[in-house]
Amino acid sequence: MTFISLPAFVTNGSRFSEAGVSRDVFLRIFEQLRRKYRFEVVGYLVMPEHFHVLIGEPEIGTPSTVLQVLKQSVGQRLLPPRRKSQNQLGLWRENGKQKKRHFFQPRFYDFNVYTRKKMIEKLRYMHRNPVKRGLVPSPELWAWSSFRAYYLGEKSVVWIEGLNRNPKMRIVKPKIVAND
Repeated sequence: MTFISLPAFVTNGSRFSEAGVSRDVFLRIFEQLRRKYRFEVVGYLVMPEHFHVLIGEPEIGTPSTVLQVLKQSVGQRLLPPRRKSQNQLGLWRENGKQKKRHFFQPRFYDFNVYTRKKMIEKLRYMHRNPVKRGLVPSPELWAWSSFRAYYLGEKSVVWIEGLNRNPKMRIVKPKIVAND
């Protein structure tokens, strides 16, 4: 299992919007990729400027492949369309310089999780993040997290391994995490 953190750029409006629309888009794309690459999701959290996921090994590709496609798909969907320069036909430029179009920063942090104890630690870290940052007074008030699925039993946009009961959503076989 892998815990992944990835920051988004927070300049020029390239961040997960406060209104939550871009976070919703992110989660829908993440679920599509979960199905395509066949990996289990144990937990997730989408914040205004970064996200965390706790995922199993994909049956197709690697976690890096999944992240690459996720970053590209979300960036293409959320960044405003490029405008052609009036000065030079066919070139994407502003003020004579190539404008960078990135939603996410190029690197991500990953951490291999081997024990149930470490898995719970990472889930708690993710779920408490919005409270620690002062965005909400308690974790169940943050809509873009797997906490509500765990704590309130709500249906999640993203299939959470072991929680969702709809067999049509399931793509991967369950994996048992060893106890400490």
